[in-house]
Amino acid sequence: MHAKFVLGLALMAAAVAPIWAHHSFAAEFDGNKAITLKGMVTKVEWMNPHIWIYMDVKDDKGAVTKWQCEGGAPNGLIRNGWGRADLKAGDAITIDGSLAKDGSNTCNARAVALPGGKRVFAGSSGGDEAPAGARSVTVGAGKQ
Repeated sequence: MHAKFVLGLALMAAAVAPIWAHHSFAAEFDGNKAITLKGMVTKVEWMNPHIWIYMDVKDDKGAVTKWQCEGGAPNGLIRNGWGRADLKAGDAITIDGSLAKDGSNTCNARAVALPGGKRVFAGSSGGDEAPAGARSVTVGAGKQ
């Protein structure tokens, strides 16, 4: 009987571990540091708990910087009108988001302009608009 009780506790702990591991927007990203990235998709990870979009962004001098942008949960994005087939490596896109607090080339995507111009909400837990007074930076204004 004791072994079943211990096994039950272990299974419950394992079930809630992903909840403890999940982060909040404010812990990783700065909503007051808005960024717009224009570049080419290199990879898309379409899986729970968040999608990740990886892209190469060229600056005005042609130097390429690699970026990674977190989006919402796949199910929420599908409900917002876009899915896995809408984004693939080689696509030119624009992402509006919030910079990571750690200074890395990471952002939390608020909106994505897909190939063809369709603009979709990216499922950000930070909301779909930059806060009033947020500092905004555009990277990759040149032709990709």
